[in-house]
Amino acid sequence: MSDLSSSDIMSSSATSSFVLPDVSRTSSPGADDDVDSLSSLSTSILDSESDLSDAQREWETSLEQLQLLLTMIVMPFAGKFLGRKFAYWSWARYMEWMHNVEIRWTNKKAFNAAGAAEAAASL
Repeated sequence: MSDLSSSDIMSSSATSSFVLPDVSRTSSPGADDDVDSLSSLSTSILDSESDLSDAQREWETSLEQLQLLLTMIVMPFAGKFLGRKFAYWSWARYMEWMHNVEIRWTNKKAFNAAGAAEAAASL
């Protein structure tokens, strides 16, 4: 025992603590079945990836269509409508402040409908 140096003792104890026990094939009879099922699992994953890429392409196409709808139709209409409302509001405030004239909208629903119709007319 005196022949062993302290470094030999350290290395043998360090390696023995990290050694995994050998698992024999006889202890788990279904181990071969697990390996056989891996090939079918990987092909099903590949099939689902192609389905996923089709779904991803369809999702991206629908997002592009939604973006075009927003940028070509909704945003110009909203900009014109809100711009006209702001113009009428600011004109009324200016007239009240500068010329001391009271501006009253007698029928707000008709005013809003006319503003929406004017905004949509040029689209």
